[in-house]
Amino acid sequence: MVEVTSSNLVVPTTYRKSGHLQSSAVRLFYSSVPCNSGFIHLLIIRTATAMPSITLPDGSQRQFDRAVTVFEVAESIGAGLAKAALAGRVDGTLVDTSYLISSDAQLAIITERDTEGLDIIRHSCAHLMAQAVQRLFPTAQVTIGPVIEDGFFYDFSYERAFTAEDLEKIESVMQDIVKENLTVSRELMSRDDAIAMFETMGEKYKVEIIKSIPGDEELSFYRQGDFIDLCRGPHVPNTGKFKAFKLTSVAGAYWRGDSNNEMLQRIYGTAWGDKKALADYLFRLEEQQKRDHRKIGKKLDLFHFQEEAPGMVFWHPRGWTIYQVIQHYMQKVQNENGYQEIRTPQLVDYSLWERSGHADKFADQMFSVSSENRMYAIKPMNCPCHIQVFNQGLKSYRDLPLRLAEFGSCHRFEPSGSMHGLMRVRSFVQDDAHIFCAEEAIQSEVAAFMKLLFGVYRDFGFDEIILRLSTRPAKRVGSEEMWDRAEDALRQALNNSGLAWELLPGEGAFYGPKIEFSLKDCMGRVQQCGTIQVDFSMPERLGAQYVAEDGNRKVPVMLHRAILGSFERFIGVLIEHYAGALPAWLSPEQVVVLNITDNQRDYCEKVRKILAEKGFRVSADLRNEKIGFKIREHSIQKTPYMLVAGDREMESGEVSVRTRDGSDHGVMTIDAFASYLADDISRFGRTAAH
Repeated sequence: MVEVTSSNLVVPTTYRKSGHLQSSAVRLFYSSVPCNSGFIHLLIIRTATAMPSITLPDGSQRQFDRAVTVFEVAESIGAGLAKAALAGRVDGTLVDTSYLISSDAQLAIITERDTEGLDIIRHSCAHLMAQAVQRLFPTAQVTIGPVIEDGFFYDFSYERAFTAEDLEKIESVMQDIVKENLTVSRELMSRDDAIAMFETMGEKYKVEIIKSIPGDEELSFYRQGDFIDLCRGPHVPNTGKFKAFKLTSVAGAYWRGDSNNEMLQRIYGTAWGDKKALADYLFRLEEQQKRDHRKIGKKLDLFHFQEEAPGMVFWHPRGWTIYQVIQHYMQKVQNENGYQEIRTPQLVDYSLWERSGHADKFADQMFSVSSENRMYAIKPMNCPCHIQVFNQGLKSYRDLPLRLAEFGSCHRFEPSGSMHGLMRVRSFVQDDAHIFCAEEAIQSEVAAFMKLLFGVYRDFGFDEIILRLSTRPAKRVGSEEMWDRAEDALRQALNNSGLAWELLPGEGAFYGPKIEFSLKDCMGRVQQCGTIQVDFSMPERLGAQYVAEDGNRKVPVMLHRAILGSFERFIGVLIEHYAGALPAWLSPEQVVVLNITDNQRDYCEKVRKILAEKGFRVSADLRNEKIGFKIREHSIQKTPYMLVAGDREMESGEVSVRTRDGSDHGVMTIDAFASYLADDISRFGRTAAH
């Protein structure tokens, strides 16, 4: 580092707008930072009086006699860390490596190994992609490009649809820009200047975005070569930092998510810290595509969708069997745990949803219909209706806790572009229940629910569960004191469980905080399904009361809870988790009996009838086809067990047992196989191979 002196110092506009200058007394420093193509030449401006003390994550401190950048601190620790540095966290705030620290601060150097590091790589890679798109297609306009799970996307306006060949070309140009090792720099600009700049560039969407941002403070922009974009950052210091990325797909997306606006083109991509991580991800992605529940559902003849009922499922006999098995299972476990099943109407006067607060918060997600000069809402959720059941007849404290469960059919408007097979639909059924209890019973009820939930998840084959506490959102009802009590109750219940949990600030429901329960499937994907929510507000809004032990009337606490979430989505999760090969207890068909020749036809029908009378889901395939063909076909259909009978088996009263994975379990009597299958079913999914 060489100090540059001048008696006629003029600080360039870019540096004056960097936000780092603390004093008019400045010193210029010239530095060269090595990069792939040689050196980046930096002119760094520092205050003359700054002498910061930097505290690192391990508690150690480093003293400097001048203001220093995040990069320079990393460099003082070691050349390897400086090379790996992507950003810094200064006093809890993520900043670029060029950020100048001029006072005492806590600093963590962010690399690709950190979660934030991967997000920075992906966000920066979105800019890299946008720059490449505009090099190839100069008239393309850029809109927004956020980070998403495992990747990023950017929406573009262009006169024609991008093709798979275009993605290959864009990716190639991205690699060229990586080799150019362009410096990525942050600039501040006034709104008027920014609007004028983007208007000159013909970027009407950027102009609209800037005009919609509230306030009048300067905005931050990131520039790399000939590309500039509005962004808060931080970003990688140069384009040479990208080691592994891939553009994965292109899809349509409405501007600002509004179907009344122009259809844009969304290019998806992924980026990772190294090529191995990218290869592992692409393998998982390929596996996910193989396990896509929509493809498997069609292949196994489980369900379908059609345009006449968008977002609503047509269940076929085999799929409906899975649905009913799950519902009967949930009815049994809920009955065993003190729940009473109810049923409430599909159409309810709109005034109830106004009183509950849902009309104010979710009007745009509700379907409504008018009849006889009255407005009704098609039920989007069950909770207000359950309070109506509670309100029939004054309850005593002796009646509590009252646990009301419903497999409630709900309808919510989901934009057409957001629907995704069974995973996101407009018509769905929840394993919904509401527990009405006294406040002092919250923790014991939450503990009992968690025990029930973990047992159900294990039966479905899920052992790794993530717990998150979601606290008060910005828009909410109820007093702060009420929210304090509700959050404290859930926090204490989580702590008492001894399980690890995460905090999600601001993600609670508008009426109360909640614990979310997420499954990890066999591909490591996190699927949020279960929830329990504490609600002090809605029972009071809808007039729920009970007579307390002291004779006074009190408002009960209502705990909203679900284990599976929606049946539709949970079945989609199961199909992908098991790749369609559901455990025997869930399989729509558990056994198929196969004859080798017509000589065994009657015997196979007899075997089928015996097993059916024992309660198993069984069929007989008596077609005049080769046995190898029939075995392959039923293996493809994921039937757990195939019983083959030839003349020898018919004479001995036995069957040859095969499984869908090709295993041969030898010859068994019919009763022995029935016992074997019953034992398999009794284990549910707890020992099933994934």
